[in-house]
Amino acid sequence: MTFTLRILNGADQGRVFDQLNPPITIGREEGNTIQLNDERVSRFHVKIQEDGEKLILTDLESTNGTKVNGDEIRLRILRYGDLIHLGRTLLLFGSKEQIAQRLSELRGSEVHSDVTLAPDELSGSQSLPSLDFELNWASDPSYKATLHSLQTPELPEGLSPGQAAQLSEIIEYLHLRIRDLILSVKPVGEDEESVTLNQHRWQNLLDLQARLSDYLRRIAEPPELR
Repeated sequence: MTFTLRILNGADQGRVFDQLNPPITIGREEGNTIQLNDERVSRFHVKIQEDGEKLILTDLESTNGTKVNGDEIRLRILRYGDLIHLGRTLLLFGSKEQIAQRLSELRGSEVHSDVTLAPDELSGSQSLPSLDFELNWASDPSYKATLHSLQTPELPEGLSPGQAAQLSEIIEYLHLRIRDLILSVKPVGEDEESVTLNQHRWQNLLDLQARLSDYLRRIAEPPELR
């Protein structure tokens, strides 16, 4: 599985890396697949590797952290159109064709073979959508934000029975706590457009978020640091 990275902002703005083969690393020092001229980027900042049919971005304990679509991350499945922020450098993940394909899928329609591609977008297949067409398909600017919107994640495949049981236990724990919080909510006023949550339940919700943050940290943490 090959992929493209384009640098949109930063000292290396305009550079394009096509046909990258995972695993790759990005950082400030020689020895990285992509070396950036950015003092806020760590020596070895992130790694992108393939797992099954997915590309996984891992922050390599960088000093200034990594963001994908504005969110601080330590581990993330990459999707075409994602924006990766390292230091002062902003990278776009995916080629024009790959991003157009994803936009087409997001709007829930099939790719039409009669869509005209610009010369620089041709890749030998007339079945690919045009990025310009897809970006302008909806007049509502908010539509373009769907590329970076939260999406329902898929469950991991190929788990051992023990791993599946452990994952099921975690999800069941979260499900029960969230259910109890939902049941404790009370409507306010006659229109019932607002609800209240008492202070004890509010602290319960904050505790749940803290536990989720801890889970995310421990999952992304390298085994040698656990």
